[in-house]
Amino acid sequence: MKGVRRVAAMRALVREARRRGKSVGFVPTMGALHEGHLSLVRRARRAHDRVVVSVFVNPLQFGPTEDLRSYPRDERRDAALCREAGCDWFFRPSVDEMYPEGFQTSVTPGPLAGRWEGAVRPGHFSGVLTVVLKLLEAVEPDTLYLGQKDAQQAAVVGAMMRDFALPSRLSVAPIVREPGGLAMSSRNVYLSPEERARAAGFPRALAAAAALARRGVRDARRLEAEAKRVLRLETKPDAIDYVAVVDPATLEPIRRVAARGLLLGAIRVGRTRLIDNRILIPASGPRGERRS
Repeated sequence: MKGVRRVAAMRALVREARRRGKSVGFVPTMGALHEGHLSLVRRARRAHDRVVVSVFVNPLQFGPTEDLRSYPRDERRDAALCREAGCDWFFRPSVDEMYPEGFQTSVTPGPLAGRWEGAVRPGHFSGVLTVVLKLLEAVEPDTLYLGQKDAQQAAVVGAMMRDFALPSRLSVAPIVREPGGLAMSSRNVYLSPEERARAAGFPRALAAAAALARRGVRDARRLEAEAKRVLRLETKPDAIDYVAVVDPATLEPIRRVAARGLLLGAIRVGRTRLIDNRILIPASGPRGERRS
C-alpha cells in the first residue's frame, strides 16, 4: 500500500493505472475506521483492480458547536486496517492541500438536503458535497462507495453526481452493525458502557416499526409512533432529533407506505449523536392492516 498526500500525485497514480487498463474503486472516510468502512474497502477490492481509501476530517461539514477538534483520529491504525483490507493507495491530504489559501467555492445542495440532517445541522451537506466533489476530482474513480447508514448523505451525493454528470458510479452498501445491533459509527467510541447499552435500543426501535410494517401496517404515523414508543422504553434518549417515515427517493415525509418506505432516525445518547435507518416493506393487501 502506498501513502499519498498530494492531490496531483493521487491523480497521476490513477491516470497511469487507467492507461494500463485498470479500474479504480474509491472509499472516502474521515478516519477512525471500523468494520463498516472496511466492508466498503473489501467490496471495492472485489470489483476493481485498484482501491483508494481517503482519510480526511473535513472541517466544512462540522458546525460551530460540533466535535471537529475531538473527532477520533488514529492515522497509523487506519493505515494498517486499510492495508489488511486490500487498499492500494491511502490518500491522506492535509486541510491546506484540500482547501488552499484563497479557496472560496462551495457546492449548494438541492431539496434532498433540506430536511432531517440538513435541518438539524445547517451547512453540513454543503460541506459534504464540496469535499466529495474535490475528492472525486482528485481520485477520478470508476465507483464511489458509501454506506447506507448515512442514507440522506448517499442520496444527496448521488444527486450531485447526476446533476453534474460526473463519470463515477455510486454504490451504496448495506449497514454494518455491532453484535448488539447498533449501526457502526466512528462516534460510537464516545459512548460509555451504560450509554452503549441504552443505544442498543435504537436499532430495536426501528426494527419494531419495520416488523409492524411487515404485518401490514401502512400508516406512517403509526409506524413512527411504534418506533418512538420502543425508543423511549428501551433507550430513554436524551433527545430525539427526528423519527420519520419518508419516501426513499425524495426523502419527503409520506402519510402511507405503498411498496416501500424508509424510516429515518436521529437521537442523542449522552453527548453522542446517533443516526440509523430501516427500509420498510409492508405486507401486501389490506388484510394485515386490519389485523394489526
